[in-house]
Amino acid sequence: MCDVVHFYKNACMMNIMTLTVNDITIHDGQSHSENRSWVKWAIRQLEAEHTRSADTHIFRLEHPRVPDGIDIYLKDEAAHTTGSLKHRLARSLVLYGLCNGEIVKDTPLIEASSGSTAVSEAYFARLLGLPFYAVMPATTARAKQRLIEREGGKCVLVENGSHIYQKAQELAEAQDGYYMDQFTNAEKATDWRGNNNIAESMFAQLSDEKFSEPEWFVIGAGTGGTSTTVARYIRLNKLNTQVCIADVENSAFTYAVKGSEIPLELPGSRIEGIGRPRVEPSFMPQLIDRIVQIPDAASINAMRWASDVLGKKVGGSTGSNVYVAILLADEMAKNGVTGSILTLICDDGNRYSDTYFDDNWLQNQNIDINPYKGTLEIE
Repeated sequence: MCDVVHFYKNACMMNIMTLTVNDITIHDGQSHSENRSWVKWAIRQLEAEHTRSADTHIFRLEHPRVPDGIDIYLKDEAAHTTGSLKHRLARSLVLYGLCNGEIVKDTPLIEASSGSTAVSEAYFARLLGLPFYAVMPATTARAKQRLIEREGGKCVLVENGSHIYQKAQELAEAQDGYYMDQFTNAEKATDWRGNNNIAESMFAQLSDEKFSEPEWFVIGAGTGGTSTTVARYIRLNKLNTQVCIADVENSAFTYAVKGSEIPLELPGSRIEGIGRPRVEPSFMPQLIDRIVQIPDAASINAMRWASDVLGKKVGGSTGSNVYVAILLADEMAKNGVTGSILTLICDDGNRYSDTYFDDNWLQNQNIDINPYKGTLEIE
């Protein structure tokens, strides 16, 4: 009986007859049963938060610039409590950590992010009474840092922005914490088969529309988690909708989809949240039907235009979505195709009052949006 595994050999030599669950300790001396009880409580908190959060609305873009016979829909993910699409992802990432046994009571949560993901993760960490650290470039706007701090998170600034992933991992090890790693875990943490993921929600909301099955779903790529989730859901449900990535300049994703070699020193886009300088593990180029790359200035111009049309400020990644959606609508109209296009309002534009909505900031960044205004004007 004692020669199956070396551990049990040693146990027999030491006259250790039995190991029970109560003898096992995890983190800070907490018992296994105590941790299981806390995890159950934590999951109930996430479920309760989800239950009291009504689903976000879908708006139809009502403007003469949209060609006849084509409807453009925008699902308003900025309506979430934390103001962005990343609210869903953050909830899924925390649930993923809990169910994998990585997050227990008092576990510090660490993320490499200066944007919306960190804001949302800080919110859920506070909900569960857990410390949260966001590792970010030192150049991150103070306004973004304040959003994270408002939710109880702490910002860890790194001089070289390319080192944030390594620093986040090191901090997690030093704090005996859990590195959330959105860029690796986004596609793993989200249940693409259903379970009220964003794809299931969107297509259900469009079920009574004239064009209930869109020709295109348009989305920018950051982690790649949303495009992967939606593309998988489309395939599972045998839908004809195609997925188009609205990409921006200095992004690695266009190279990946086209199968080209990615330059080693891409700076990445100035449109926050999308246009990464590297292809993230959650992005699956084989699931993408098309990618359209546009200048950052085109995204910012479309962001301002959409904000005026919708009567609410939207962010730069939403501008990318809208600009590409208009291009696809024009193409459909030219080819005599009627139908719908679905995209997202990714985050609240008020976060960018001192950047994308500031003409002085644009001038300092050498960004001229004027050449792109014609695309959105009525011909």
